[in-house]
Amino acid sequence: MNTEGRAFKYGDNVDTDVIIPARYLNIQDRKELAGHAMEDIDKEFVKKVKSGDIVVARKNFGCGSSREHAPQVLKDSGVGCVIADTFARIFFRNAINIGLPILECPEAAEGINSGDEVSVDFDTGEIVDKTTGKSFRAEPFPEFMQKIIEKNGLVGYINS
Repeated sequence: MNTEGRAFKYGDNVDTDVIIPARYLNIQDRKELAGHAMEDIDKEFVKKVKSGDIVVARKNFGCGSSREHAPQVLKDSGVGCVIADTFARIFFRNAINIGLPILECPEAAEGINSGDEVSVDFDTGEIVDKTTGKSFRAEPFPEFMQKIIEKNGLVGYINS
């Protein structure tokens, strides 16, 4: 399993209120909700993001409230993977539960720049910045977690 796309890079402590502002949480339609992803930190994100693109961030990505909306809007907007130094624990778990691949790799989070073309192999944990030619290695998920992601989240995994 893999993804490839353009990187959108952010800094430390990108919280769930930035990923999806609370003022939109009354929207029930997932596509419409995803139309507001990252707008308080990057107004152009939803206009530019394409299927497979990769969010890259520094420390503590997804901190703040425990809402599942945060990883869900990233996934629904087309994000194929999030790479960060570290993730907030609840965001990490919510991402796996809804089938959004995430990888912790401080070297990649440091070395990848916004706009770089990046490929990720989830089976091996290999991250390649195709723009610079640099390769990075993240710890791949255990097989059972990869199956959860492949089945589009925990519900799909349990129902398969």
